[in-house]
Amino acid sequence: MDRLVKPDVKEVELNFKRDQKCSTTFRLSNLMHTMPVAVSLTTNNPSLFSFTHPLSIIPPLSSSSYTLLLSQPSDEPPISLTATPHDVINVKASMLPTGKAHQEELRRLFARPGPHVFRDATIPISFVGPQVVEFLISQHTRISAFDSFFNKAISGCSGAELTALLGPAIASGNANLVSDLIDAGAVVNRRDSDSGSLLSLGVRIGNVEIVKVLIASGCGIGNSADMVLHDAAAMNRVDLFEILCKCFTGIDVNCVDPDGRTPIHIAAAHGHVQMLKYCISVGGNAEVSDSKGWNPLHCAAEKGHLEAAKCLLTCSKLKYAVTKDGRTAFDLAATNGHSCLLGCLRYDDDVLHRAARSDDAHGIKSCLAEGADVNGRDQNGWTPLHRAAFKGRIECVKVLLNHGALVDAVDDVGYTPLHCAAEAGHVQVALLLVAHGARANVKSLEGIVPTNLDRFKTHPALISHNENNVQLKRFFDGISY
Repeated sequence: MDRLVKPDVKEVELNFKRDQKCSTTFRLSNLMHTMPVAVSLTTNNPSLFSFTHPLSIIPPLSSSSYTLLLSQPSDEPPISLTATPHDVINVKASMLPTGKAHQEELRRLFARPGPHVFRDATIPISFVGPQVVEFLISQHTRISAFDSFFNKAISGCSGAELTALLGPAIASGNANLVSDLIDAGAVVNRRDSDSGSLLSLGVRIGNVEIVKVLIASGCGIGNSADMVLHDAAAMNRVDLFEILCKCFTGIDVNCVDPDGRTPIHIAAAHGHVQMLKYCISVGGNAEVSDSKGWNPLHCAAEKGHLEAAKCLLTCSKLKYAVTKDGRTAFDLAATNGHSCLLGCLRYDDDVLHRAARSDDAHGIKSCLAEGADVNGRDQNGWTPLHRAAFKGRIECVKVLLNHGALVDAVDDVGYTPLHCAAEAGHVQVALLLVAHGARANVKSLEGIVPTNLDRFKTHPALISHNENNVQLKRFFDGISY
């Protein structure tokens, strides 16, 4: 006979619980038909484990239960990070013809080497349970023979416990751990009402393989807390964004977060140009405003992202859009000291010219506040002051002069704003220009001066008895050419 007793398990599983006394029970059966058997139980790590009955007697063809104890409670399972052998229970047995013996007699029996003692079994000890799995996940790059430990540990977990462990596994960045838990019974679509999906966590971790495993396992999105596209945009992960768009055909690339911001807002705020281009290429709207009235260009301007701002300017009409508190992208860039953006975010001169032509003094002020050139010229060399003077927009002329407009700027044919006012017969504008130093004897390229303009000299307003007009006429009459 090669053994006297037989264990009922091939491996003893100890369900570890943090800072608690842990124990497990197993049975040994006496294989002898007529003779009692003495049993001795030891482990290769006696400082860690103990038994309730390390020495005992089993009657013929009977069995007895034994309890293995973890001697010292700890906050983490005592699993070796090195390649040392697993903890094991050593079962020794000896025939006991008398059927009776005191503990000291049994101790002396197993202390004497010889053929009367059988080494009947070596039973491996495995730590199992969710706290063991969680510890293994946190240490997975450091533990030798990790797969063996992990597979044993998850076998002692319920389906709900396995599901709860998916989060730590995803956070570890190891797609194999995630896959093992799913294969063991973890549910990928379970979520709390106030948290996002596991897929959302996988995207935030930035691991493509984990995202693929979750999608292949049926993990979905749709919860209001799921901002997977926003997360991908924030990390400039075009690859993740593309996978999500391809695998979820109904996903909305213009979805908004609680602040009303789309993924394009997020990419713009981070200055991610490639993400901006991809979002727009798959239908993203670069002109959506958030709850504060900010569009993506506002976000890029505030953070000083020049290339992102240039990208948005090429595909949208955002330059002149204002937030709910009346600020443009130029204003946000200027306020935050991002001078490199001011050139591309300035108001175009044609906007200022339109304001001058249409008698929009407030619009002129806004344009100038946003960096428009007060002396910017159109295709004919006219400045906004030329335009306002020709149209007789006296309030606009005042605003332009007060903001540094050149009173004697000449256009492509040598006309000054005073020429324009004189030709159109706008006496009050002409008076205002003269009061600001406009020279009445400036000749155009054709040799014309303002007082030589027949339309001006014969204008009814000028030859009226208004004292200002009389003074202006006398002023012109007294000029020598």
